[in-house]
Amino acid sequence: MATIVTALYYLLTAFVAVLLAVNFLKRKNWQEEALYIIVLVPFLLRLLRLK
Repeated sequence: MATIVTALYYLLTAFVAVLLAVNFLKRKNWQEEALYIIVLVPFLLRLLRLK
């Protein structure tokens, strides 16, 4: 059961990271891009299993 929850957690994290990355690529303003990167980094670290 715990492995299913863990797999769902990583799938959800990957999904949110992809959405953030797509929105990051659409932005033209460097300030908005910086904010997207700041939000995206923790999701990428979770996917890589780093804390």
